[in-house]
Amino acid sequence: MSNSKVLVLGGGFAGVEAAIFLRKEGFSVTLISNRDFFYIYPTSIWIPTGEAKMEDISVPLADIAKAHGFEVIVDEVESIKSSENRVYCKNGSYDYEYLVTAIGSGKMRHKGSENFLSICGAPEDAPKIKARIDELIEKGSGKIAMGFGGNPKDASNVRGGPAFEVIFNVHNQLKKLGIRDSFELTFFAPMEKPGARMGEKALDMMDIFFKKLNINKHFGKKITEFVEDGIIFEDDSKLESDFTMFIPAGNGHKVFENSDLPLNEAGFVKINDYCEVEGLDNVYAIGDSAEVQGPDWRAKQGHIAEVMARNVAFNLDAKLKGNKERKGYKEHLNILCVMDSGDGAAFVYRSNKGGKMIPMPVIGHWLKKGWGWYCRNSKLGKIPRIPGM
Repeated sequence: MSNSKVLVLGGGFAGVEAAIFLRKEGFSVTLISNRDFFYIYPTSIWIPTGEAKMEDISVPLADIAKAHGFEVIVDEVESIKSSENRVYCKNGSYDYEYLVTAIGSGKMRHKGSENFLSICGAPEDAPKIKARIDELIEKGSGKIAMGFGGNPKDASNVRGGPAFEVIFNVHNQLKKLGIRDSFELTFFAPMEKPGARMGEKALDMMDIFFKKLNINKHFGKKITEFVEDGIIFEDDSKLESDFTMFIPAGNGHKVFENSDLPLNEAGFVKINDYCEVEGLDNVYAIGDSAEVQGPDWRAKQGHIAEVMARNVAFNLDAKLKGNKERKGYKEHLNILCVMDSGDGAAFVYRSNKGGKMIPMPVIGHWLKKGWGWYCRNSKLGKIPRIPGM
């Protein structure tokens, strides 16, 4: 079995987890990523306020690969040809016996996107956000708008949590500096109830948060365009902003446009519950690349991507051993996050049984910091993994 070669595309949560667990099952694994580091997106929220630096949340892929025994190639994937069992990249092409695609998603396009920065975009954007906020702090006042968008064709690939976290952390930073009253903070989103997937209780608590922290809300109007000094909406109204942070919703990765994989209307790869790509017996898709099916509130998150990755390793091993047992991702669908505010956090959980949001003043912030440390060191094999984390 160890002679079976698996090619993993993507160096994020899904791809790295797949490479680690495929190695545990004895496969020969090569991982292709367009960057040479694993980036811990959930803790990048502290870069804009200076609580973290890029190097704190970037783990060299070479170090992870060395700890677990897989190969890393840094290259840009351009197309996947399943009919040839081959992946074409910028610097070469690679064949495979089995393929796991975990290259993430593309982003919804918005007019004037050069006028905002995103905490969930290129890692290099995070220090730029810090620089823009620092400029306004230097000036002593300003209008800051932060928000996220949706994808009408596929609601699962939305990143709202980090937008809430960054605005709460910026509020906390300005408050510590004693200049919060000189700043206007606004949270905006095109949907009527951003964060509704977390459940009604969580939504009510978010409302209390906004009022308490004096953060304005601008909800329920579609975005027409981002301009240098704000955001224009469908009714031609304008939200003025000296700096805008926005997280576009995800859609299919551009690589899939040049590939022969089956896609849904939003451009995500169609899979079954076992993450097998429809109609192909040696290709799997996981994480943000895949179409995740389930309840309306479903959301693509790192822990679901990792469940999918571990399932693929188990399912492929079982398949090659002639074992009929398979593991599916759908039973594991939930929303789970520790939403940080800089001076505390809230524990958010949503499943079919409903949602809850539990405030965790002070301790919550340090719990999330601890998770960042755990994530880095467990990926490097320096400490044991906690099941399910």
